[in-house]
Amino acid sequence: MTTLYKIFVVFMATTIILFTSCSKDDDNNTPTNNYTTIENLLTEIDFQGYAIVTKNGSDLVREGFGLANQTTALAQDYNLAYRIGSVSKTLTAASIVQLKRDGLINSFNQTLDEFDPEFPNGSQISIAQLLSHQSGIPNYQLIVEEAYNQGETLDEEDIYEVIKELVTINGLDFTPGSDKQYSNSNFLIAALLIQEVAQMPYHNYIQQKILTPLQMTTTYKGTNIVDVNIHAQGYLNGSENSTYPMTIAFGAGNFSSTPKDMETWINAVKNNWFTIAEKTEIFTQNVPSGYTDFGLGWFTTQEGNTTMYWHGGDINGYWSMIGFIPEYDATIVLLSNQQDYSAEQRNTIIQELLTNEFK
Repeated sequence: MTTLYKIFVVFMATTIILFTSCSKDDDNNTPTNNYTTIENLLTEIDFQGYAIVTKNGSDLVREGFGLANQTTALAQDYNLAYRIGSVSKTLTAASIVQLKRDGLINSFNQTLDEFDPEFPNGSQISIAQLLSHQSGIPNYQLIVEEAYNQGETLDEEDIYEVIKELVTINGLDFTPGSDKQYSNSNFLIAALLIQEVAQMPYHNYIQQKILTPLQMTTTYKGTNIVDVNIHAQGYLNGSENSTYPMTIAFGAGNFSSTPKDMETWINAVKNNWFTIAEKTEIFTQNVPSGYTDFGLGWFTTQEGNTTMYWHGGDINGYWSMIGFIPEYDATIVLLSNQQDYSAEQRNTIIQELLTNEFK
């Protein structure tokens, strides 16, 4: 751990808070244009990828924008794979729900020390706090990426030990349950928990419990290097940028999927994959208008009387977003293979949908 400790010291000054719960939408993110159609909006902001937006059973947009591969001129396609990044967290969270259905855990309030007595402060951190980013566990990503760049080969168990060392050395970022701070560590731990209690690999459990029953045949564990015959090439700053050590994203963002499968998944979540009682636990309720909060694996954004449940993702060369708006029976799937301005594009789309199309 000596090398990792040195990396830890260097990166403590560069810790990034990716998301803080109950944050008011930044006024600068509000679109200044009144787009006449969703297609027009996506064209104007130079969205590159495949987009699906439905409203009350009708398509507002269902098409590709730009190219999936600039070298081969491959078109964006409903059946083409894209890295989905942190949208993978919705599958991880759903698998934790499935563990409870299977009787493998008793409650989302069970604490980490029940599964690993040596996890520092584990008696204070519940499963629900992992899934809602209320644990205070610091994010491992920058530290482990730097270790990888320095030649370290780390699997998910190694990364788990790094996380434990981070907490041991520096403590939690805050008292569990007192705040919310987006951290990939929460979902890597959740994925390892799935493996431990299900007694099978994390991806196998998701395959068995979610993907196969829903016939999501084109969602799979991402590879370090994409197969450009079945997968969109990722781009950043005009250059190919789709290579990533997927072990680092374990549980937090290492799936690839197609627009077809993501539409299947969001429709299942929107309808009856979760019971009414489960939805009450999973989706944050009573969020004030103009605010976004985080539940168990899903964001809730409220604008007036309109509620949007969603999750986004960013990973080398790609960004993604899936969501639904119950009041309009709306389904939203956006898979992009151009990471430039991903946060700006996602914010613009959400604001335009909630303040113009769905209001």
